[in-house]
Amino acid sequence: MMMSTLNPTSSAQLPDTPCYLNGEITALKDAKISVMDRGFIFGDGVYEVVPVYGGKPFRFAQHMARLDRSLAELRIANPLSHDRWREIVTQLVDGYALSQHTSHEKIDQLIYIQITRGVALRDHVMPPDITPTVFVMTSTMKPPTAGQRAQGVACVSADDFRWSKAHIKTTSLLGAVFARQISADADAVETVMFRDGFLSEAAACNVWAVRGGKVLGPPKDNLVLEGIRYGLIEDICRNAGIGFELRRITREEVFAADELLLSSATKEVLAITTLDGQAVGSGKPGPVYAKLHAAYQRAKQEPTT
Repeated sequence: MMMSTLNPTSSAQLPDTPCYLNGEITALKDAKISVMDRGFIFGDGVYEVVPVYGGKPFRFAQHMARLDRSLAELRIANPLSHDRWREIVTQLVDGYALSQHTSHEKIDQLIYIQITRGVALRDHVMPPDITPTVFVMTSTMKPPTAGQRAQGVACVSADDFRWSKAHIKTTSLLGAVFARQISADADAVETVMFRDGFLSEAAACNVWAVRGGKVLGPPKDNLVLEGIRYGLIEDICRNAGIGFELRRITREEVFAADELLLSSATKEVLAITTLDGQAVGSGKPGPVYAKLHAAYQRAKQEPTT
């Protein structure tokens, strides 16, 4: 019998860090699900990514609200209460810090939550009354580097070829994988996408344009995943006296913007200084970015729900 020469990553090579799977805390390398899980077969599930600073989940209530919205779109009842979710997150945050031989106050983490419809024989129709699969893991936060903060980052543009339900934070992420690979192939940080000539979002970030001192973002509809930073950036702009507007933004406006920004759980707020090889504004992170970034850092230190 001929043996395969492929050497895929085995579960034994995964870290021995704690995760939560269907009611139990176990080591990540030991966690197993059925091959008939609809998340594996169809990508039939949703996820959330929650940043944790100094042991405290950031804007946890907002993440739970978005999780509820995504689950409702998939007709999956939330299998846990928000209080139970918080208990699990706290347990994993503490356990992960312990596995890294440090305290949770000294390590920023990234919590990943995934819920699939559950296990059933393969059929496109949504089966009723099956138990959702619940998985949670955490890892060390990898924020932008000091150089990226100081100099900004390069991005490329592409047409948004994904489906029209981008507002669901679904595990069906092949479209985002393709989009992110476009930028990876160009040695860029992200792919800024346009649908019918209007800005939508990036592969794994929201995108903001600054024109005349005002922050502009695409409207919250089915074509864009509403990042948790939508509300945070609006709050920061209001408190800082910076204009803020959500509306359709043309491709021409994006390329003529004074500043362009990315926002996500890992990037927080990050300046785009080159798009498709062209300098954005002055080619350096601008004054609105500086204000938003500084206010974001202050928000991380405030009590959060």
